[in-house]
Amino acid sequence: MRKNMEALSRVIFLTGDSGDKKALIEQMADIPAKEPFGDAAIAFLNDLSKELMSSKEARLYSDVITFAFWIRKGAVWKLKERFWTDRLTLGVGVVFHIAPSNVPVNFAYSLVSGLLTGNANIVRVPSKDFPQVRIITDAIRKALEEHEEMKPYVAVVRYGKDKEVNDLFSSLCDMRVIWGGDQTIAELRKSALPSRSGEIAFADRYSFAVIDSDSYMDIEEKGRVAESFYNDTFFSDQNACTSPRMIIWTGGRIHEAKERFWDEEQKIVEQKYEYRDIQGVDKLAGSYILAANKTGIKIKRHKDNRIVRVMVSEITDDLMDYQGNSGYFLEYDCGNLMELWDLCNNKKCQTVAYIGKKECMLPLLKAGVRGIDRVVPVGKTMDFDLIWDGYDLTERLTRKVALL
Repeated sequence: MRKNMEALSRVIFLTGDSGDKKALIEQMADIPAKEPFGDAAIAFLNDLSKELMSSKEARLYSDVITFAFWIRKGAVWKLKERFWTDRLTLGVGVVFHIAPSNVPVNFAYSLVSGLLTGNANIVRVPSKDFPQVRIITDAIRKALEEHEEMKPYVAVVRYGKDKEVNDLFSSLCDMRVIWGGDQTIAELRKSALPSRSGEIAFADRYSFAVIDSDSYMDIEEKGRVAESFYNDTFFSDQNACTSPRMIIWTGGRIHEAKERFWDEEQKIVEQKYEYRDIQGVDKLAGSYILAANKTGIKIKRHKDNRIVRVMVSEITDDLMDYQGNSGYFLEYDCGNLMELWDLCNNKKCQTVAYIGKKECMLPLLKAGVRGIDRVVPVGKTMDFDLIWDGYDLTERLTRKVALL
């Protein structure tokens, strides 16, 4: 279990006692698992929230402040009320988290999931030097100084592609959580787990939005809707699995709603989005490839290439193979949402964002589609929850003790 400790020389510790990496990692195998939602974890996270909220630099990044708001004491107590059980429950032990390379703050949410379920945590952050990672790990180090009890439970690390390090951390863990997509999952699975250890793998997924045109046109603050949609999509360049890549339009005012919706979105994008010419080239190339392979494709004329919209005439099971990013949207006018069966029956289908009524998705869900794990309002696709991709993390990261 403790083989390859020399590999730690190639690991940068962003939190924890970097002066004695070996001792920090070795002790994780022996420290006690805690009960979920323990007072020490909640107090530490509340102080971490205060540290981030008071940081001028943190306030430059909305995703950091959103995270800080999510871990404040009041919010965590609401989570505890949702997931608390009076059965004897303990963390599984050590959780090895591998964060995705394209969502800077994801590592922090994964860490908090491990802490709130009573576990010690080794968290690998992206190799890219995101400022949000530095801001949060700096705050974690400061907060840990006032919470000595929590220090052995937190190790945030950075390292390159290194199978020996993966082998080491995998051999230590009781649960491995992989957020990096299919390629990362395949690479991590080359590193064996102990026979009693488990794994949660968040594979490559796609998401789309369903907009009821009548409901949209009834909304007075359409600029706020545009901001919300921007946060779902352009904020992450549509690289997050939760970001809608396709818009399904329903209702009786589709043409009118489209014109207004995209006009409002164009205003926000021009104000906030850092556009690069190569993105426009990639989006146009993607639309031409789609048009060459599918019939009935229409590329909508737009003010510029910040937003590229491609109308499709039918839903097919391979349609999302042609998805793009950085402001590239497929669109479909839908008379009956059961037309989306092929789109939703794919296990890669993750989140449906909606404007209108969430109940509109119930017929598809009750019909037994194999995809769709989340149905959330537009503007909420990036909001993290302890139920994610169909997994209840409070269940997967804990063990129940039978007292008979």
